Amino acid sequence: MHTDRMEMEAEKIAGGVILRPLAPDDAFTLASAYRRNRKHLEPWEPVRPDSFFTAEGQAERIDGLLRQAAEGAVMPWVFEAPDGRIVGAITLSGISRGPFCSSYLGYWVAADQQNRGLASAAVEQVCRTARDGMGLHRIEASTLTENTGSQRVLQKCGFEPIGLAPNYLHINGKWRDCRLFQRVLHDHAPMP
Repeated sequence: MHTDRMEMEAEKIAGGVILRPLAPDDAFTLASAYRRNRKHLEPWEPVRPDSFFTAEGQAERIDGLLRQAAEGAVMPWVFEAPDGRIVGAITLSGISRGPFCSSYLGYWVAADQQNRGLASAAVEQVCRTARDGMGLHRIEASTLTENTGSQRVLQKCGFEPIGLAPNYLHINGKWRDCRLFQRVLHDHAPMP
């Protein structure tokens, strides 16, 4: 049984870190996380305006994400450390129903939380939610060709490489080639 939008309960995933749905009052903490990790994330993300790193900018972004979530198009979560800091995020976006019944996966983990199993645990939990709670058939993810760490996470979590996409994403100021991955979650017919 699934619904168009299924809330995932907060769950400990690794090292006491909790994976939980993004909330409106996360703006200040999320802005702090992005400021702390700005250089760490810069090679892997689009160029961000300075306003992105402010609580006001994050409040506006969160408001937009939560509106899209209410429409069933996006599902955003954050990784919350035991001390209350946000140390990562994971999102299903472009959620599509009907014959495609698929979505796109994106995530990041703070520099000081690397190699602790957070990304793998979060990806697994989100895939379970997508399959069992949302009835999605497939999730697609992409990585820059040189992002071998993220490629290892995806493959560990059952994603298979499906190709190379030249000039796929505009990252860090230029069009970049990406490796594409997918994970098929089930083979049931889509719900009407």
